[in-house]
Amino acid sequence: MKPAYRLLAELEAAFDDIIERVEALEARYRESPGAAWALHSPTPDADWLRAALLDFWYQDGQDGRATRSYVGLVAADEPLLEHVASVNAAKAHFADILARIRQEAAALIPELKAVLPFRHPALHTHLRGQGLARLHLKQCWRALPVADASLSRVRLAWYSSGRSIKKLSVRDAEKKLLTLDHEAPHIRIQLQRLAGIPDGEPLAQVQKQAPLMRANLFFREPLADGRLRRAMNVALPLFIPSDDGRLPDHNTPPPFPNDKRTRARRSDERLEDEVFLPSLRVYRYKG
Repeated sequence: MKPAYRLLAELEAAFDDIIERVEALEARYRESPGAAWALHSPTPDADWLRAALLDFWYQDGQDGRATRSYVGLVAADEPLLEHVASVNAAKAHFADILARIRQEAAALIPELKAVLPFRHPALHTHLRGQGLARLHLKQCWRALPVADASLSRVRLAWYSSGRSIKKLSVRDAEKKLLTLDHEAPHIRIQLQRLAGIPDGEPLAQVQKQAPLMRANLFFREPLADGRLRRAMNVALPLFIPSDDGRLPDHNTPPPFPNDKRTRARRSDERLEDEVFLPSLRVYRYKG
């Protein structure tokens, strides 16, 4: 196990590397810009790209689990794609070190969120005036999306009905409840509910997912595996290989997702309608 200060030094160097590689990418795009489109910007130029790729900060009142999106399309020549690959390699390295810190020295996390911004004073001073002085780690390491090959068209659509379902055992659910204030009346009630079902009964923990933009990519030529299309989530600008600097045909989705659920409930939905353990968002399966 490395001393905590060594891990912090490694993360600081990795953060510097991300900044430098993003700045190199932005400089290349400024020098030789391809066509670009952005959902919330009428002029997605080099300044817009820089702001999108260097947004690593919490806004005042931002939910720590939420990330900001910069939906856009960028026509990228080979040199620009090399810069994108370089940025993504630096982000992956940062994520690897951060995972080690979470495992070996989790107490450092609050400190590094406050300390890392000071390594880039001009950036930090500008952002601090906007209430953005604290680092958002996920926005640091999330990868830049890249199309596998040139495209004939792109279709963008909001996906707002997603949820993740994780199976839990009764014992797992009990352990999670006991990490909460198990003297509180509402937790005790849930522990009693749990004690009243068979130990072997599977449970489901449900997490609603924030609305996200999904891109359906249609390739000009089949990929090596024969695929002609691919779907991917795009929270950052999608870089599309382009020899002529043009974007493929694409639609313009609405600027914000529809608040109403547009997909019908699955007819085979297997979970009970009423939550069984509200504090954990845990449901029972229908019998």
